[in-house]
Amino acid sequence: MKFSQRLDQLAPYLFVEINKKIAEKKAKGEEVISFGIGDPDLPTPSNVIEKLCQAAHDPANHRYPETEGLPQFRQAVAAWYEKRFGVALDPATEVLPLIGSKEGIGHIAFCLLDAGDIALVPDPAYPVYAVGTTLAGGTPYYLPLRAERDFLPDLAAVPPEVLAKTKLLWLNYPNNPTGAVAGLDFFRQAVEFAGKHDLAICHDGPYSEVTYGGYQAPSFLQVEGAKKVGIEFHSFSKTYNMTGWRVGMAVGNAQMIDALKRFKSNLDSGVPQAIQLAAIEALNGPQDAVAQHNAVYLRRRDLVAEVLSDIGCTVEPPKASLYIWAKVPPNYTSVEFAAELLDQVGVLVIPGTGYGPAGEGYVRLSLTISDAALVRALSKLQSWQDNRNRFKPKH
Repeated sequence: MKFSQRLDQLAPYLFVEINKKIAEKKAKGEEVISFGIGDPDLPTPSNVIEKLCQAAHDPANHRYPETEGLPQFRQAVAAWYEKRFGVALDPATEVLPLIGSKEGIGHIAFCLLDAGDIALVPDPAYPVYAVGTTLAGGTPYYLPLRAERDFLPDLAAVPPEVLAKTKLLWLNYPNNPTGAVAGLDFFRQAVEFAGKHDLAICHDGPYSEVTYGGYQAPSFLQVEGAKKVGIEFHSFSKTYNMTGWRVGMAVGNAQMIDALKRFKSNLDSGVPQAIQLAAIEALNGPQDAVAQHNAVYLRRRDLVAEVLSDIGCTVEPPKASLYIWAKVPPNYTSVEFAAELLDQVGVLVIPGTGYGPAGEGYVRLSLTISDAALVRALSKLQSWQDNRNRFKPKH
């Protein structure tokens, strides 16, 4: 049996390989504590679950949903964007529900790219930006994110011959994996850049509500002219701990939203209505849980950053996101450091190179780990450092 050539272009999804390694160690009876995937360990707010259960009993929600979603879902999203960001959206033409933002991110490339077209993709980045581009027949051109530029891409450095073939620019702030944030000044530069070179912007913003120390992340759509050139992807997964319910949204440019809707209507049947109703409850109901969750993540962030610093990593605690992006100790590559922690103390961190070549020298740790597991993991990391010190050659 022969499979398509496009499958040969895809590396195994990062977390599939990681889960295999964890399973191998667990099969040997060894404990592995994972700082891997950013899947919130805290529960979905109870009012959202109650609404989902109630909606599940209604026979009207047992039938196929529509691709464009419930009108009240689109209205709730538009109202939330107006309240949170001051961004006005037309619920009928500028809002589209997604089966989790990941599927929309993967599908939008098929709406914008033909074979030979280029998408500008951050490096390091969430792998689906490049994967979607490749599956659609396009070519990723990587924009390095460097600490000296606050992990913002240098758009002015893109060669003219690349720009001539570019149709799409991917952005993601607050950023995964670096935890970096971007201000409206940068988004204005990006909008101007897109207008000048006739390309679309897709901004992935699922971490806008996971913030610390009073910081509030902006929306790309707050910039004048943003809706003329782009859309924003958002999700209920991180804000409301709804990763398992698979619901998100794309908002912004009406033509891009329509293109994505037409593409999706040929491939899926939309988000189940009961889940849409639960998502409406998340947006419209009490928001206390968001601040409570962020307080937990903040405490974890500070504990992890302190121990990482103690074992020789360089850490800048992020203002937002669920991640710590730590520079590895001297004389290690990203893979070497991660492999040693996994082998010697059973703690899994993600090598930065899993998110792109420019991630070399870093590892990513997710804060979505239970407090009990966190205490054990930090103790294990400290014991790794103690063993290193014990066996250091004396001069």
